[in-house]
Amino acid sequence: MANPRCHVIVIPYPAQGHINPLLQFAKRLASKGVKATLATTPYTINSIHAPTVGVEPISDGFDEGGFKQSSGVEAYLESFKAVGSRTLTELILKFNASDSPVRCIVYDSLLTWPVDVARQLGIHAAVFFTNSASVCSMYWQIDRGLTLPVEQETVPVSLPGLPSLGFHEFPSFLASPTTHSAYLAAILEKFHSLDKNDWVGLQLLRRARDSASRSHERTVASGDGRSNGAICLLRPTN
Repeated sequence: MANPRCHVIVIPYPAQGHINPLLQFAKRLASKGVKATLATTPYTINSIHAPTVGVEPISDGFDEGGFKQSSGVEAYLESFKAVGSRTLTELILKFNASDSPVRCIVYDSLLTWPVDVARQLGIHAAVFFTNSASVCSMYWQIDRGLTLPVEQETVPVSLPGLPSLGFHEFPSFLASPTTHSAYLAAILEKFHSLDKNDWVGLQLLRRARDSASRSHERTVASGDGRSNGAICLLRPTN
């Protein structure tokens, strides 16, 4: 059994499509004997019910209304970075003064700042990508020089490891990058600084997971083989 003092804080971006996969990951950790705590905003905390996972608030600066209370994406992300960094630090210090010190932060890829909190406090950090491994591959190619925007006249587009893609098959962040510029900038910043993390978490289907396990010597964990989905944790390399 895992050391009962091992404690991981899991931090989702506070939207349902991001909370759900990170909550499932936290439940998985708890099933292995790890103390798992989901840290989310006051506006979303009451919607989370997980008996095996602790739930604690950290602030995004908009406790009454969440994103809807902000003036837009850029303002929201900036506020969450400033206020979230402070309140996450306070939460970790609270636990570190107890018999359950925090050993690792697992955080959503839309958040750029939790890894800096982890480094300042001397604990491990793992970034978790809630989108598919195929979409992660697209972002990786952009970080390595793929030009945006993808124009309809230039499709189909061929990327390593993926079939030819039509315009409608690209994620909206890439098909219309100016519409989602703040989110896209956060994602690309994360890809550009993956080596600041101890691990990178991806959601994989069984076939992709098995391929990664065979071909990537730095795979350190994956699912148990009882379902089509799995979490694969990789150590980042340059």
